[in-house]
Amino acid sequence: MLHMDRNPVGWFEIPVADMDRAEKFYQEVLGYEMSRQEVVGQVMSWFPMHENAPFASGSLILHKTWQPSTDGTTVYFGVASIDAVLGKIEEHGGEVLLPKSDIGDHGWIAHIKDSEGNRIAIHNLSGE
Repeated sequence: MLHMDRNPVGWFEIPVADMDRAEKFYQEVLGYEMSRQEVVGQVMSWFPMHENAPFASGSLILHKTWQPSTDGTTVYFGVASIDAVLGKIEEHGGEVLLPKSDIGDHGWIAHIKDSEGNRIAIHNLSGE
C-alpha cells in the first residue's frame, strides 16, 4: 500500500567490514555523531535521527552476510560543503568516484567510496 503523505525511504543500512573504522570515517568526514547499538545480535551504529525532521535516517551495520559494495543502492547525504567533504575523503581511507558535478536546479553532487568500499554520495544545493 502506498503512503502518499511521506517520502518512500524510512530507513537505510550501510554494510561495513570494520565498525570502528567505518564510524571514524563517517564521524570525521561527514561530521556525524554515531551511536553504536546491538540489535537482534547485530552490531549497528546509528546516524543521528531527529524526530519529525524531513528525510530518512539509518545506520552502519556489521553482519556476516552483508558485504560493502559500489554496485548497489547509493545513499545521498546532504552536506553544507561538498568541497570540505571531498577534502577529507582520501585522508580517511575513502576515494572520490565522481567529482563534484553540477546537476542544474537541483544543486551539486559527488560520489565517493567510503572506508569500507561502499558507494555513497553527497549533495548540496548551493554548490559550496
